[in-house]
Amino acid sequence: MAMAFKMATTGMWVTDECKTSFMEMKWKKVHRFIVFKIDEASRLVTVDKVGRPGEGYDELAASLPPDDCRYAVFDFDFVTTDNCKKSKIFFIAWSPSASRIREKMLYATSKEGLRRALEGIHYDVQATDPTEMGMYVIKDRAK
Repeated sequence: MAMAFKMATTGMWVTDECKTSFMEMKWKKVHRFIVFKIDEASRLVTVDKVGRPGEGYDELAASLPPDDCRYAVFDFDFVTTDNCKKSKIFFIAWSPSASRIREKMLYATSKEGLRRALEGIHYDVQATDPTEMGMYVIKDRAK
């Protein structure tokens, strides 16, 4: 089994793949976003999907299931009013209304452990439907 970081509050483990993929996104810019899921049977947080550099917010939103919870990190590049190029990393906790109550509770209690394992996140977004994590929300927070 690969090395993993244990989240004490829930007994879940964050795999090395999660942290490695995040560092590649943060420093090497080889990913635009990463979607994570919890495998209840193995008690592991794993990488569900990785977005290529050419993919954007629409591909991230499309990769989140309408009836299952997920975590995602999104690398948002933008230009400030001073014409400076910036990049901010968003942590998105996706918990749609159609997901099971048990799943919502598991993801809610495991969120901080994963977030701590991924160092360098700038903003958090909690969303239960696509309008709560729309591009306008991302742009507004990044100002």
